[in-house]
Amino acid sequence: MTDAARHGDGPGPGGATAPLAGIRVLDLTRVMAGPFATALLGDLGADIIKLEPPGGDDYRHIGPFVTGESALFLLMNRGKRSVVLDLKHAEARALARQLALSCDVVVENFRPGVAARLGLGPTELREEKPSLVYASISGFGQDGPFADRPAYDLIVQALSGLMAATGEEGGAPLKVGESFGDLAAGLFASWAILAALLRRERTGEGAHIDVAMFDSLFSLLPTSHAVHQFTGRVPERVGNRHPLSTPFGAYRARNGHVVIAVLNEAQFGRFAALLGHAGLGNDPRFASDEARTRNEAVLRPLIEAWTETLEVEELVAALSREGIAAAPILDIAEASAGAHAGARGLVERLPHASLGTVANVGQPVRFDGVKFGADRGAPLEGADTLEVLRSLVGVSEETCARLVAEGAIRPGCDQGERKR
Repeated sequence: MTDAARHGDGPGPGGATAPLAGIRVLDLTRVMAGPFATALLGDLGADIIKLEPPGGDDYRHIGPFVTGESALFLLMNRGKRSVVLDLKHAEARALARQLALSCDVVVENFRPGVAARLGLGPTELREEKPSLVYASISGFGQDGPFADRPAYDLIVQALSGLMAATGEEGGAPLKVGESFGDLAAGLFASWAILAALLRRERTGEGAHIDVAMFDSLFSLLPTSHAVHQFTGRVPERVGNRHPLSTPFGAYRARNGHVVIAVLNEAQFGRFAALLGHAGLGNDPRFASDEARTRNEAVLRPLIEAWTETLEVEELVAALSREGIAAAPILDIAEASAGAHAGARGLVERLPHASLGTVANVGQPVRFDGVKFGADRGAPLEGADTLEVLRSLVGVSEETCARLVAEGAIRPGCDQGERKR
């Protein structure tokens, strides 16, 4: 594989040019929010240099493991290059600063103030390179009363309002079954970096982007905000149905549950006919979406009197014939093996230095019919240390050897060269 292809400078799938080809990113992040942001940029062709401490990103040590490699790390760090520097060593910090200044973008998720103490803060770097786009990802932002608090996805789910709005009707608050606080922050960070790069293209001016997990998740609760900000009510937990629309939820079938989504009056008329209650829309209790939601407890038994007589597949077929959205509830194995995921290429396999190939789920967007993504799996720890320091910072062989001996830098298993 050529350097041009490896570093995002060559053509992507089908000969198309990746949108971020030629952009270099120094990734100072760990765990999920930051690595997810940079992985998305890398999928689009950016060259992502992941700077890790000795011992690697925390996610290298979190299971599940595949032959000693963390599955979460593999998914969050596809296509990147790994450089290991011990930032407790002054010369290693100087090298990290040189790497940062060789890049278009720097992304960090230290606690506020830590990057500056390492000489890698936005003010210090942008004084020397005003065009630098610098993104800081944290739990609560770079200022504010909670700025110094540690944050995990569970914490921001609890504080943002999401957890309070999630759960069975009359039941306890429930955590969403994915780390959406982390993922939301990562997605907003990548979005903001792209906007800042576009502005830089026009003006030459970089930016310091401040992304908070709390702010990001809080911004993704429009249904809860609609209820609270405009009616003065606090959203109630309603389980597997929509809090504002009915019928819009999960209903019992003969062999499980089916989800049904009815959005307008024409659809409800056809739905009522399937139920055997063709005139149901004339009943004042069900004459509008708002009325049906108020009377959901009355409408549900009428719906389930029909749905419980049929199997999920039969219900989906009958509803689909009437143009009404319906679906079975699939687990991740079923969704991954399904016809849609297969046709859209959502799960792929990438080459990996020690595992041969690994499963990958990358960015899902197509550009003129082309879905760009990483061309290789996550790096082994320190696999690219020597290559990057020689090519981007100009460190000599002799200096590299001395720094390895001093523990300031750490090469990979084969003197830092990726197995090919």
